Amino acid sequence: MNPEPEPAPVKARAPLLFLSESFRQRKINMLDGGSFRLADFPGKVVVINLWASWCGPCRREVPEYEKVRQAYAGRNVEFIGLTTEDPRTSAGRVRKFLRKTNFSFRLGWADGETAHTLMNGEEAIPQTLVIDAGGRVVDRWSGYIPHHSGDKLTAAINQALETVTSAGCAL
Repeated sequence: MNPEPEPAPVKARAPLLFLSESFRQRKINMLDGGSFRLADFPGKVVVINLWASWCGPCRREVPEYEKVRQAYAGRNVEFIGLTTEDPRTSAGRVRKFLRKTNFSFRLGWADGETAHTLMNGEEAIPQTLVIDAGGRVVDRWSGYIPHHSGDKLTAAINQALETVTSAGCAL
């Protein structure tokens, strides 16, 4: 038995706790043209879902996310879906997928740097991040949790909304 502690695997990363203002100012291209920045939603909780059209778990969680989005309609919560696919090679496939689904929230292309930052070194999808109005990552997770994704998402959004309320932001 070796008395020396084992070093952490190289893959281990510190958790992503905050999205910097410079990152929130990055332009994100929308699937339908145009663009937006995460900074375009001041005072709002932002839910980001990283997905791909070929990803079975990503497709299965769309109805759960849509139910939660509808439950928070009219509140200070912005839902954003970012596909990790390359628009140069996947635009047709992504649009075909979207015609078959019920995504009704803002959709964009996660370029390599955006995806890398949001994934924080964990190259798996789907991934979800709930970010409070100040850019703090309240919760994040990878993968689809059958029958629990909506509950987990609702709890994280409520926690982020409490942060907004306690900071004195108007809801």
